[in-house]
Amino acid sequence: MAQEEEIKYFVRISNTDLDGTKPVHIALTGIKGVGMHSAAVITQMAKVNGRELIGKLPEEDVDRIREVVDNYSEKVPTWMVNRPRDIYTGDKKHLFGTDVLTTLDEDINLMRKIRCYRGIRHETGQKVRGQRTKSTGRTGTTVGVRRKKD
Repeated sequence: MAQEEEIKYFVRISNTDLDGTKPVHIALTGIKGVGMHSAAVITQMAKVNGRELIGKLPEEDVDRIREVVDNYSEKVPTWMVNRPRDIYTGDKKHLFGTDVLTTLDEDINLMRKIRCYRGIRHETGQKVRGQRTKSTGRTGTTVGVRRKKD
């Protein structure tokens, strides 16, 4: 009689609890900063079957995944990282978890501080990336177009 494998319902990688009932390449996307493409690369570099449930993986495989995630930015080309040139150090980095949000907030605060165009747009709550604002992106009580009185 075959012995049933115990499934771990939570697997902790990079300070994130991943769902153990999902395949490896899907579960890794639960880490902030990891998308489908980088998850596929991580499973390939760790030599793990991406279709297997992450909760059924042996502990050695999970440790290999953890190691690959920790050293991800050194092992992939510059175009695959989410921060190709860090503002302060100039190094390529790939941010995971809460680092993504804190770095984004720091970048926006720096733009506000140096009073660049994007920083001012962030401050005033307007669109930042060149979108039109005549008819979309309205907030508050402004609704529609008013007709002139005769």
